[in-house]
Parts: sequence; structure tokens; C-alpha cells
Amino acid sequence: MKWIQRHRLRAFLKNSLWPQPLACMAAAFIAAPLVRRFDRFTGWTLHADLDNARALVAALSSALLTFIVFLFSWIIIALQIASASLTPRVIALVFNDWVTKMALSVFVFSYTFSLIGLAHLGTPVGLFTGAVMAYGSLACIAFFLILIDRVAKSLRPVSIMVLVANEGVRVVESVYPEPITIASASRRRSEADLPGTPGGEPIIVGAGRHTTGYLLAFDRDGLAELAQREGCTIELVPEVGDFIGPDDPLFRIHGDGHGIRHESLRETVAVGPERTLEQDPTFAFRVLVDLASKALSPAINDPTTAVLALDQIHRLMRVVGMRHLDIGQVRDPGGQLRLVYGTPDWEDYVSLAVIEIRQFGGQSIQITRRLRAMLEDLIHVLPERRSGPLREEVTILHRGLERSFKDPEDQSRADTMDAQGVGGHRARTGSPATNAGNAV
Repeated sequence: MKWIQRHRLRAFLKNSLWPQPLACMAAAFIAAPLVRRFDRFTGWTLHADLDNARALVAALSSALLTFIVFLFSWIIIALQIASASLTPRVIALVFNDWVTKMALSVFVFSYTFSLIGLAHLGTPVGLFTGAVMAYGSLACIAFFLILIDRVAKSLRPVSIMVLVANEGVRVVESVYPEPITIASASRRRSEADLPGTPGGEPIIVGAGRHTTGYLLAFDRDGLAELAQREGCTIELVPEVGDFIGPDDPLFRIHGDGHGIRHESLRETVAVGPERTLEQDPTFAFRVLVDLASKALSPAINDPTTAVLALDQIHRLMRVVGMRHLDIGQVRDPGGQLRLVYGTPDWEDYVSLAVIEIRQFGGQSIQITRRLRAMLEDLIHVLPERRSGPLREEVTILHRGLERSFKDPEDQSRADTMDAQGVGGHRARTGSPATNAGNAV
């Protein structure tokens, strides 16, 4: 199976609700006759009247169908409310939840088994057939309560933010595998590493006439292996998360790569209608910044939720700041450059994490204090070479306070570091770590 086929299959199974329940429906059709055969083999039966047993199973089947319909309706309504109040990008996260898929699978299996059991219910009533139907219904009730509790809690803003941040940490460590202390001496990417192409110009491979969407992921190892086999260097033009239109440049082939089929190259990238977190660490920042921006809008005016988003952005910035970001290249065992691809640099992350929240929350003392605390802490804990863009943002934030707050007292309050926004205690200058002992 090709990489693009494996990727599509994984994405389909991960982002769809119906495959697992449908598989459980098929499993119920297989399990029902096996259980009936086992009942006949053992000869164990239930001491129950046939009419009463049929009425009970019919009632259980109706209740299970009501569970399934109510659950789907409740999830859709909850998603509509969450997407309106938070961001539409949270919908995919809910559909990826394994507990939701497991609960629906149990519901569908129990419902299907009960229907089959009702159709074949006779005298005497098999012990194991009755037990599966009865305990399956009890399991559905338990899963229903667990799922209601989980969905209600998972759709809270802080739960969504923690989930996005956890995924963001995983993606950052995957895309930037080398800590900065280890990779600080790594060779930096440069145009001089790219070999010359016969004729002087690289071979351009377009995205295809019918390709439209966002670059979601690419086969890093497969592209490097292909380039090594053909004796060339492949450059992926767009970055993960970029929008690709029909016939946009997708690859540049440097060196003798005329033997590479263009369709083989296109099959090493996945394009979709919406960005995902799979290989896109900046998308985690994008979701968190959108949540903070929505909270800071005049219609909602909830700076505390924005502070919660800044807490998770602060966490992600620490992780990114301690990774070596200038990767973007793969070499073969002989040291020859085989694959080049773009990755965001430190300035990109700082801009993404700070600029919009500073603009939308520039008139909120709570936001300016939390931003100042984040920037000063990052300056203090990250390597010195990361501090330039952070110090620039501190300067811009300080200048903005003079325009946003007319009273000197409010300017002073807004220029104070506070990890809680308003409520914690931090000194006016310096890092939170050095000022922890200044509290009176």
C-alpha cells in the first residue's frame, strides 16, 4: 500500500464516527448465531415466560435506539454551541475522541444483537443469549452516563485548550526532534547545499490540475529514499499548513532527477480541505490564538478565557524554544542532501503567539499583564539567542500601554507581570523567577 493510501485510511478511521459502530453491527450478526449455538450445546436456559421475554427484549431494543438517536442529536447540538462560542476548529477534536466511538460501538452492537435475538427468541430462552442482551443494555447505560459527563467536560474552553496544547507538544517534538542543546552545532540549511541541475534550472513539479487544499503531511522518509535512489535532491516548496491551488509549484528537483515520475512525487503529500495537527505545529498555536481572540471580541468580552489560552501558549512556547528549529533537510548516510522542506522559525512562532492577542487585548489590564509575564519568563528560561524577538514584543507592548491607558496608575498596573492576569503578584520588571522572592 502506498504512503498516500495509508495516510488516507488512517485519517478516515480517525476522523469518522461510523466505521467502528458499523464494524460492531457486523460483529453482532456474527456473534448472535454463535451464542445461540453455544446455548444449544450447553443446554442452559432461563426460567422465563416466552411472551414476557419478548416484551422485555423489545423494550430494551427501543430504549437502545432512543439512546443512539438522542446521543447523536446531543453531540451535534453541543458541537454547534462549542463551534459558535469557541472556534469551528474544535469539531474535528470531538470526532476524534475514542470514548465517543467506543460508546457508539457498544450501543450499536447491543441494539443489533437485541434485534437478532428478538427475531430468534423461542422456547426455551437461552441463558447466554439473554445474558448478552441484558448486560449489553446495562453497559449501554453506563457508557451513556460516562459519555455525557466526558463530552460536557471536554467542551469547556480549558479542556479544549489543554487537548490542543497536548497535541501541539507531540507535534513539535515530532517535527523538531532535536533539543537545542544537542543540535546547536547542526549544519544550517543553505542554497549552496542544493546540487546543480543539468541545464541550470531545477525541474518544477506542479500540484496537479485538480489539487486544491491545505498541505496536511508529507512522506519525509519516502521522499528522501526516492531522491537517494535517483541521485538528486528534492525540495518541497510549500510548508505544511500552506494552501495549494491547481498547478501550484509543489516540488523542485535539483540534480539529475529526470527519471522521477511526477505522479509518484504527488503521492507523497496529503492535501485536505482543512488544516490538521498531524505535522503542523503552528496549527496548535492558531487554534489557541483563535480561542483567545474570540474571547476578547466585544460580543463575548471574556479576558479570563483568553488568559487560559495564554497559559497553554506559554507552555507551547517553552517547548518550541528548547528545540532546534532549523531542520528542514534530510541527508543520506553519505552526508549528501536529499530532501529540503520549509519549517517555521522562532520569529514565526513569536509573531503567531503574541501579535493578535496583543492587538485584541491591548486595552485589557488582565491580558497585558499576562502577556508581559509570558514574555519575561521566556526571556529568562530560554537560550539567549531566542530573546531578540521576545524583547521586541515587550517593547511594543510597553509602547501600546501609553496609547491604551491614559491614567499613569493604569499604565503602571498594566505594565506589571502577573501570571494570573489579575490576582497574582509579580514585580514590575525582571523575570518571574527572579521576582518570586520580592513578594512582601
